[in-house]
Amino acid sequence: MKYELVAGFETHIELATDTKIFCSCSTAFGGAPNSHCCPVCIGLPGTLPKLNKKVVEYGIKAGLATHGKIANISKMDRKNYCYPDLSKAYQISQLYAPLTIGGYVELSSGKKIRLHHIHIEEDAGKLIHSHGDTYVDYNRGGVPLIEIVSEPDIRYIDEAREYVEKLQQVMRYIGISDCRMQEGSMRCDVNISVRPEGSEKLGTRTEIKNMNSISNIMKAMEYEYERQVDLIENGGKVVQETLRYDDATNTTSSMRSKEDAHDYRYFRDPDLVTICVTDEEVEEIKSTLPELPTEKYKRYVSEYGVPEKDAQLLTKYRNISEYFDKAITDLKKPKTASNFIIGQMFRILQTEEDKEAFDVKTTPEQLNELCKLIEGGKVQNNLAKSTLDKMLESGKPCTEYISEEDMAGLDDSFVDDLCRQAIEANPKAVEQYKQGKEKAIMACMGYVMKNSKGKANAQDVLEKIKSMIS
Repeated sequence: MKYELVAGFETHIELATDTKIFCSCSTAFGGAPNSHCCPVCIGLPGTLPKLNKKVVEYGIKAGLATHGKIANISKMDRKNYCYPDLSKAYQISQLYAPLTIGGYVELSSGKKIRLHHIHIEEDAGKLIHSHGDTYVDYNRGGVPLIEIVSEPDIRYIDEAREYVEKLQQVMRYIGISDCRMQEGSMRCDVNISVRPEGSEKLGTRTEIKNMNSISNIMKAMEYEYERQVDLIENGGKVVQETLRYDDATNTTSSMRSKEDAHDYRYFRDPDLVTICVTDEEVEEIKSTLPELPTEKYKRYVSEYGVPEKDAQLLTKYRNISEYFDKAITDLKKPKTASNFIIGQMFRILQTEEDKEAFDVKTTPEQLNELCKLIEGGKVQNNLAKSTLDKMLESGKPCTEYISEEDMAGLDDSFVDDLCRQAIEANPKAVEQYKQGKEKAIMACMGYVMKNSKGKANAQDVLEKIKSMIS
C-alpha cells in the first residue's frame, strides 16, 4: 500500500521590534544572561503588561503579505502551562480572536498552502544545561512573536522546504524579522501524519518541535514519515505525541504526549485591553508594504525579459532587487544589469549572508551609467566587464577607467586588418574550424579582442572572421 504524507506547520517568527511585547526591555540577541529582563518579563506580583503597538503593526503586515484578513477586533489570552522557562506559569498568546485569519503562501508550482491564522504572543525564556546543572535565562522571555499556523496542505518534503523558504523571504522583505533560523528567530513545529493514498481521512499526527534548520526539517520529516509507515505496516498505531529531532542520529524521540488546545485552559487575559484595528488603519499599514517578491519576480520576467532562474536570484533578497530596480532606470535592456549583478557581483559575495546584505562599493547609479555606455554603443562588453571589476574594487565611477578614446570606437578598416592578421596567425585553428570544430574560431576572436584592447564589437568580429574564412 502506498501512503501519503500530510503535514502542516506552526512557524514562530521573532519580530524585529526594539523592545519586548509587554515592557520596554531590549530584544537584542545575546547579552549576559538575565540582563534584558525586568519584573514584567517574569511576571512578578504587582506588575502589569502593556501591549507594544509595533507588535500589532508587524502582525498586520505579516497578515497582509500572506493574503490574510485582518481582524478588526482581536484579544489576548492566557495559555496555562508550567515550565521553568515560563516563570508566570502562563504564556500570553491568542486563541479565540487572533489578529489575522486565513491567507496562503503560493509555491512555485502554483499550489497555495492555506493559512489558518496568524497570532501574536510572547516568547518564553531559555534553559541552559551545563555540567549536570540547569540554568534559566529570561532574556528571551517576552520577545514578541507571531505564530503562523498553516492548514495540513503539504504533501511532499520539497513543498515543506519551499513553504518555509517563501515565508522566510516574505517576512524579510516586509522588514518585520531577520528570520535567522540559526539564532532562533524563526522556528518551526511540524505536524505530520500519513494516510493511504486516496484516503480523505487524516491520520494520527505527531509534532516535531522547535526545528531551526531547513535541512533538519527535511531530514526529520523524511524520517518521521518512514517511521509512521513502518509502524502501521507492522500492525502498530501512531501515538499522538510531541517529538524532538536529534540531528546526530537522524531520529525523532518522544518528549511528551501531544496536548490539544483545551489542555492549556486558555482564557482571556484580564490585564490587557481588546485590540481594535480600523479598516483605515489597515489600509495605512498596507500602503507601507514594499512590492512583494512574487510580484517582483513576475514583473522581471514579463516586463524586462529576465530569465526565470535569474529573476529568482534577483528577488531572493530585498536589497538585491532594490539595487536592480535602481540600476535599470531608463535602460532599454535591463538584462545587461542583471547579468552584471548575477555574474561579477555575486562572485565577490561569497555567502548567502553577503548576498542578503549586498554591500558592494559600486552604487546602482554607477552600474546604470556603465550599462548606458554599452547600450549607446560606446563601449563593448569585454571592456565593460573589466571596468566593472575595477569599479567594484575601488567604488569609483566607470569614467575613471574609460577614456574618450575608448568610447570613440574603432575604424572598420582597422578591425578588418586585425581579423586578417588573426586568421594568418592561427592557421591550425582555422583548419579545425573548417573541419567543423566551431569553438576553434575563438582563437582568432581572442587575437582581435586582445589587439583592439577589448574595444571591438565581439559579434561583429565573429561574423567578419567567419566571412573571411569561408
